[in-house]
Amino acid sequence: MSISLSSLILLPVWISMAQIQQGGPDENEKTTALKDLLSRIDLDELMKKDEPPLDFPDTLEGFEYAFNEKGQLRHIKTGEPFVFNYREDLHRWNQKRYEALGEIITKYVYELLEKDCNLKKISIPVDATESEPKSFIFMSDDALTNPQKLMVLIHGSGVVRAGQWARRLIINEDLDSGTQIPFIKRAVDKTQLKMDQKPIRPETLHILEQKEGYGVIVLNPNENYIEVEKPKMHVQSSSDSSDEPAEKRERKDKVCKETKKRRDFYEKYRNPQREKEMMQLYIRENGSPEEHAIYVWDHFIAQSAAENVFFVAHSYGGLAFVELMIQREADVKSKVTAVALTDSVHNVWHQEAGKTIREWMRENCCNWVSSSEPLDTSVESMLPDCPRVSAGTDRHELTSWKSFPSIFKFFTEASEAKTSSLKPTLTRRSHRIKHEEL
Repeated sequence: MSISLSSLILLPVWISMAQIQQGGPDENEKTTALKDLLSRIDLDELMKKDEPPLDFPDTLEGFEYAFNEKGQLRHIKTGEPFVFNYREDLHRWNQKRYEALGEIITKYVYELLEKDCNLKKISIPVDATESEPKSFIFMSDDALTNPQKLMVLIHGSGVVRAGQWARRLIINEDLDSGTQIPFIKRAVDKTQLKMDQKPIRPETLHILEQKEGYGVIVLNPNENYIEVEKPKMHVQSSSDSSDEPAEKRERKDKVCKETKKRRDFYEKYRNPQREKEMMQLYIRENGSPEEHAIYVWDHFIAQSAAENVFFVAHSYGGLAFVELMIQREADVKSKVTAVALTDSVHNVWHQEAGKTIREWMRENCCNWVSSSEPLDTSVESMLPDCPRVSAGTDRHELTSWKSFPSIFKFFTEASEAKTSSLKPTLTRRSHRIKHEEL
């Protein structure tokens, strides 16, 4: 059995504590002193000393993982799902490894959006200079020109980026449940999709057969800044600004160098896995999910030709949509036909949404929430905004995928109702659809 360095360091302290506890009341002072010593020990720093280097592959192949024909992430050699606890008792290292894999997954999904879904990557701000921080969104070729329908997809908060609902689902379950790709492939005309990249899965083929003819815009609300390494502070040498004799300056410089050498050695011992100090440079007019939603609305969605705009917004994406509506109420009402929220965390009271907004949401929005009830079963709400129905799952991250067929049905009903000057039937009836019908 291996013993870690941190355990060896703490072992004498633990022994002393045990010996003292066997003594009488006169040992209380020593106990207090030892407890104070323990409180000063940074266990996180000690754990780092046992870690392997935080040096991870930058490709799926390097991790020895790949997505199979079902869109599941599997080990290339064993065929097993992803293992988080790759090294026992090294949670921080395992977490860093998971995060490194997550960054690769993000890039992989970006590639799928461009290659499989035929979306275009559009840089924002649209008038950005070459040197300023930038973000991007994805759009179909007809996003701004489709005269009929436009679908806008907004994910939640956290590490997810454009095209994802939940990184955990992508890694542990499959691409269909964890990404927005099924929504995109069903929304767009299948003639726009690149069919020659790889064999089409039966599940995806079923989605393609139900083409809907939407233009698509995929938002990227968590890409709010870029990170750059903090510039190192220049320490001026004593010889640079001193009129002292050369011999005295040389002695001072030698002392400074020795001191720096000891400090660097101590820092290397204290924190061998020290990561670079970074600073954040925020992206103009896109420094938060709310800002991003408003920016994309002003520069893209509002300029589109679509008569009917539809939103699918998950979790914090729902809050961002409500904020957009507060800031652009008249424009949103005139252009948006229906909004599908999935376990949205918006709050019309905290966000101070006015009465007219709440009334519009009751008629044009539906929130599929996590619930153990069958899909589309009405769920009571304490808030006077939009109807809430079950997503058919009690897992927050799965609500978008599980409500997938109902959302498209809701949009179809909303579009038909608008054409016939009626409201969507889902918001007019008891909000309960028989589970057997689906």
